[in-house]
Amino acid sequence: MKLGLIAAFFAVSTAALPATAFAASTSYPLTVENCGQKVTFDKAPSKIVSIGQGMTEVLYSLGLADKVAGTAVWVGPVLPQYAEANAKIKRLADNDPSFESIVGLEPDLVAAEFEWHVGPMGSVAKREQFSDIGVNTYLSPADCVAKTNLDGGDGVRKELFTMDLIYQEIAELAEIFDIQDRGTKLIADLKAREAAAVASIKGAEAKNMPIVFWFSSKETKGDAFIAGKNSAPAYILKTLGATNVVTTEEEWPLVGWETIAQANPAVIVIATMDRRRYAADDPAVKTSFLENDPVVSQLDAVKNKRFVMMDAQSMNPTIRTIDGIETLAEGIRSFGLAN
Repeated sequence: MKLGLIAAFFAVSTAALPATAFAASTSYPLTVENCGQKVTFDKAPSKIVSIGQGMTEVLYSLGLADKVAGTAVWVGPVLPQYAEANAKIKRLADNDPSFESIVGLEPDLVAAEFEWHVGPMGSVAKREQFSDIGVNTYLSPADCVAKTNLDGGDGVRKELFTMDLIYQEIAELAEIFDIQDRGTKLIADLKAREAAAVASIKGAEAKNMPIVFWFSSKETKGDAFIAGKNSAPAYILKTLGATNVVTTEEEWPLVGWETIAQANPAVIVIATMDRRRYAADDPAVKTSFLENDPVVSQLDAVKNKRFVMMDAQSMNPTIRTIDGIETLAEGIRSFGLAN
């Protein structure tokens, strides 16, 4: 084949390739603005410790499992497609790992889902403790953009969470690791799923129906951790046209059942999880309380057994929030409450 024909053939062939095949490579050193700090990467990190199941599943989804040396803070089983890879990776703790256990793995990046673990009041460590020993940190934008975490709890969110924050996290991690093609594809796939989830609820709009998301409680009969007005569950409710019974900006405020009873929710969404940190982590404990408490058992949602069981990870700002839209929409349909 003559050179001119080769060039023409190459031009036609490459024109047929998707645009993502030519995503720009990362130019190191790369400096990223992350949750109020500038983090500089001289090269792609080679060993990661991931703190938070949501962060871990994003890393796995980007094809970075081979770089993850250890994980911590688990609520339930990993996404099924990553079970085999996850089983080979050291789990430092189901809940908060120690600073020493992380450092012992000699990572060059610690990626955290929540600022309460790695931040100004970090239960694991402050970011400076890692930077002082030459370890970079990256925090999920979903936990710091328009959100403050200074009380050591779940924080206060000033603006409604949207999936754009998760897409930002994916894009930034893809740039840090110089895998822009993977990041672009993952974001496109998730956006397609989100669009499909929204389309799936046509005819299942909740029409301002009052709904409550119950994550857990420190004491079974005590105040409950209920989703706040700007949380990931609030995003699910807005997508469905439903109404949150909580109006506070706290991410997961403790709310008394008397207050919830006054709102008389039509549906109660119950978090399911393997974690057993608090008395009401077990969904069976939750339903038993709802059905036997003299006051709460009189709620419309309880009398009609309108409980939607939802994986706790779908209630956190994660790639699983899209699953939450689908799960609640199906529950509304099954109860005959659509429209």
